[in-house]
Amino acid sequence: MKRYNYHIIAIDDNIALLQTLKVVLGAHFERVATISDPKMIQGIIAGGNIDAVLLDMNFDNSKLDGSDGLFWLQRIKENENAPAVVLITAFGDINLAVESMKKGADDFITKPWNNDELIEKIVTAIEKRNALLPSRETNTLEEKEREQIAEALAAAGNNVSQASKMLGISRRTLYNKMAKYGL
Repeated sequence: MKRYNYHIIAIDDNIALLQTLKVVLGAHFERVATISDPKMIQGIIAGGNIDAVLLDMNFDNSKLDGSDGLFWLQRIKENENAPAVVLITAFGDINLAVESMKKGADDFITKPWNNDELIEKIVTAIEKRNALLPSRETNTLEEKEREQIAEALAAAGNNVSQASKMLGISRRTLYNKMAKYGL
Protein backbone atom coordinates (compact mmCIF):
# COMPACT_ATOMS: atom_id res chain seq x y z
CA MET A 1 0.00 0.00 0.00
CA LYS A 2 1.40 3.35 -1.03
CA ARG A 3 1.48 6.19 1.49
CA TYR A 4 1.37 9.80 0.29
CA ASN A 5 2.95 12.79 1.97
CA TYR A 6 -0.25 14.82 1.63
CA HIS A 7 -2.40 16.61 4.18
CA ILE A 8 -6.15 16.01 3.88
CA ILE A 9 -9.18 17.49 5.64
CA ALA A 10 -12.50 15.63 5.62
CA ILE A 11 -15.55 17.76 6.41
CA ASP A 12 -18.90 16.11 7.14
CA ASP A 13 -21.60 16.57 9.78
CA ASN A 14 -21.78 12.81 10.40
CA ILE A 15 -19.28 12.02 13.19
CA ALA A 16 -19.33 8.25 12.57
CA LEU A 17 -18.55 8.83 8.90
CA LEU A 18 -15.67 11.15 9.86
CA GLN A 19 -14.23 8.42 12.09
CA THR A 20 -14.40 5.97 9.19
CA LEU A 21 -12.75 8.47 6.84
CA LYS A 22 -9.99 9.10 9.40
CA VAL A 23 -9.14 5.39 9.38
CA VAL A 24 -9.45 4.91 5.61
CA LEU A 25 -7.56 8.08 4.65
CA GLY A 26 -5.07 7.77 7.50
CA ALA A 27 -3.75 4.53 6.01
CA HIS A 28 -2.79 6.38 2.82
CA PHE A 29 -2.02 9.99 3.71
CA GLU A 30 0.56 11.58 6.01
CA ARG A 31 -1.94 13.71 7.92
CA VAL A 32 -5.72 13.56 8.04
CA ALA A 33 -7.90 15.98 9.97
CA THR A 34 -11.66 15.76 10.31
CA ILE A 35 -14.11 18.51 11.16
CA SER A 36 -17.88 18.48 11.43
CA ASP A 37 -18.53 22.23 11.14
CA PRO A 38 -17.85 23.74 7.72
CA LYS A 39 -17.55 27.21 9.28
CA MET A 40 -14.07 26.15 10.42
CA ILE A 41 -12.84 25.63 6.84
CA GLN A 42 -11.45 29.11 6.23
CA GLY A 43 -9.37 29.16 9.40
CA ILE A 44 -7.92 25.73 8.76
CA ILE A 45 -6.95 26.22 5.14
CA ALA A 46 -5.63 29.74 5.71
CA GLY A 47 -2.27 28.24 6.71
CA GLY A 48 -1.84 27.00 3.16
CA ASN A 49 -0.50 23.55 4.04
CA ILE A 50 -3.61 21.55 3.10
CA ASP A 51 -3.41 19.52 -0.10
CA ALA A 52 -7.04 18.43 -0.38
CA VAL A 53 -10.45 18.84 1.19
CA LEU A 54 -13.02 16.04 1.08
CA LEU A 55 -16.22 18.05 1.45
CA ASP A 56 -19.74 16.79 2.14
CA MET A 57 -22.45 18.40 0.02
CA ASN A 58 -25.18 18.61 2.66
CA PHE A 59 -24.97 20.04 6.16
CA ASP A 60 -28.61 21.13 6.55
CA ASN A 61 -30.79 18.02 6.67
CA SER A 62 -33.89 20.00 5.71
CA LYS A 63 -32.51 20.53 2.20
CA LEU A 64 -30.46 17.84 0.54
CA ASP A 65 -29.81 19.62 -2.75
CA GLY A 66 -26.03 20.07 -2.42
CA SER A 67 -26.23 23.84 -2.05
CA ASP A 68 -24.25 23.75 1.22
CA GLY A 69 -21.37 21.98 -0.47
CA LEU A 70 -21.42 24.37 -3.43
CA PHE A 71 -21.37 27.34 -1.06
CA TRP A 72 -18.35 26.02 0.87
CA LEU A 73 -16.63 24.94 -2.35
CA GLN A 74 -16.74 28.56 -3.54
CA ARG A 75 -15.36 29.82 -0.20
CA ILE A 76 -12.46 27.37 -0.44
CA LYS A 77 -11.66 28.18 -4.07
CA GLU A 78 -11.51 31.92 -3.27
CA ASN A 79 -8.22 31.31 -1.44
CA GLU A 80 -4.90 31.77 -3.19
CA ASN A 81 -3.37 28.33 -3.82
CA ALA A 82 -6.61 26.69 -2.69
CA PRO A 83 -6.43 22.97 -1.93
CA ALA A 84 -7.98 20.41 -4.25
CA VAL A 85 -11.62 19.76 -3.40
CA VAL A 86 -13.38 16.43 -3.81
CA LEU A 87 -17.09 16.61 -3.04
CA ILE A 88 -18.88 13.66 -1.45
CA THR A 89 -22.60 13.07 -1.06
CA ALA A 90 -25.19 10.37 -0.58
CA PHE A 91 -27.72 12.36 -2.61
CA GLY A 92 -25.77 12.91 -5.83
CA ASP A 93 -26.84 12.86 -9.40
CA ILE A 94 -25.25 13.73 -12.73
CA ASN A 95 -26.56 17.31 -12.74
CA LEU A 96 -25.10 18.02 -9.30
CA ALA A 97 -21.76 16.50 -10.28
CA VAL A 98 -21.61 18.63 -13.45
CA GLU A 99 -22.55 21.80 -11.56
CA SER A 100 -19.92 21.04 -8.91
CA MET A 101 -17.19 20.61 -11.52
CA LYS A 102 -18.22 23.86 -13.23
CA LYS A 103 -17.87 25.66 -9.89
CA GLY A 104 -14.35 24.37 -9.33
CA ALA A 105 -14.61 20.95 -7.70
CA ASP A 106 -11.73 18.71 -8.68
CA ASP A 107 -13.85 15.57 -8.44
CA PHE A 108 -17.08 14.14 -7.06
CA ILE A 109 -17.85 10.84 -5.33
CA THR A 110 -21.03 9.34 -3.92
CA LYS A 111 -21.62 7.53 -0.64
CA PRO A 112 -21.16 4.70 -0.09
CA TRP A 113 -17.76 4.89 -1.74
CA ASN A 114 -15.17 2.39 -2.85
CA ASN A 115 -12.00 3.02 -0.77
CA ASP A 116 -9.59 2.54 -3.68
CA GLU A 117 -11.63 4.87 -5.90
CA LEU A 118 -11.78 7.49 -3.13
CA ILE A 119 -8.00 7.43 -2.61
CA GLU A 120 -7.40 7.56 -6.36
CA LYS A 121 -9.72 10.55 -6.81
CA ILE A 122 -8.05 12.48 -3.98
CA VAL A 123 -4.51 11.74 -5.23
CA THR A 124 -5.42 12.63 -8.82
CA ALA A 125 -7.05 15.88 -7.69
CA ILE A 126 -3.95 16.83 -5.67
CA GLU A 127 -1.58 15.99 -8.51
CA LYS A 128 -3.70 18.00 -10.96
CA ARG A 129 -3.74 20.95 -8.55
CA ASN A 130 0.00 20.74 -7.93
CA ALA A 131 0.71 20.72 -11.67
CA LEU A 132 -1.20 24.00 -12.00
CA LEU A 133 0.51 25.73 -9.08
CA PRO A 134 3.49 27.95 -9.80
CA SER A 135 6.65 25.94 -9.29
CA ARG A 136 8.19 26.53 -5.91
CA GLU A 137 11.41 25.70 -4.18
CA THR A 138 11.22 22.73 -1.90
CA ASN A 139 11.10 24.50 1.41
CA THR A 140 11.10 21.96 4.20
CA LEU A 141 13.83 19.67 5.37
CA GLU A 142 11.46 16.71 5.17
CA GLU A 143 10.68 17.47 1.51
CA LYS A 144 14.38 17.74 0.71
CA GLU A 145 15.13 14.52 2.58
CA ARG A 146 12.33 12.68 0.76
CA GLU A 147 13.66 13.92 -2.60
CA GLN A 148 17.20 12.79 -1.81
CA ILE A 149 16.03 9.35 -0.69
CA ALA A 150 13.87 8.93 -3.80
CA GLU A 151 16.78 9.99 -6.04
CA ALA A 152 19.21 7.61 -4.29
CA LEU A 153 16.76 4.72 -4.58
CA ALA A 154 16.25 5.45 -8.28
CA ALA A 155 20.00 5.70 -8.88
CA ALA A 156 20.53 2.41 -7.05
CA GLY A 157 17.78 0.65 -9.01
CA ASN A 158 15.76 0.35 -5.77
CA ASN A 159 18.59 -1.61 -4.14
CA VAL A 160 18.20 -0.54 -0.50
CA SER A 161 21.70 -1.61 0.55
CA GLN A 162 23.29 0.40 -2.24
CA ALA A 163 21.04 3.41 -1.66
CA SER A 164 21.80 3.41 2.08
CA LYS A 165 25.54 3.46 1.30
CA MET A 166 25.04 6.33 -1.14
CA LEU A 167 23.15 8.28 1.53
CA GLY A 168 25.56 7.38 4.33
CA ILE A 169 22.86 5.89 6.55
CA SER A 170 22.08 2.38 7.76
CA ARG A 171 19.65 0.13 5.91
CA ARG A 172 17.34 0.14 8.95
CA THR A 173 17.28 3.96 8.95
CA LEU A 174 16.57 3.97 5.23
CA TYR A 175 13.71 1.49 5.66
CA ASN A 176 12.24 3.71 8.41
CA LYS A 177 12.50 6.81 6.22
CA MET A 178 11.01 4.96 3.24
CA ALA A 179 8.02 4.02 5.38
CA LYS A 180 7.72 7.57 6.68
CA TYR A 181 7.69 9.07 3.16
CA GLY A 182 5.68 6.35 1.46
CA LEU A 183 8.55 5.25 -0.78
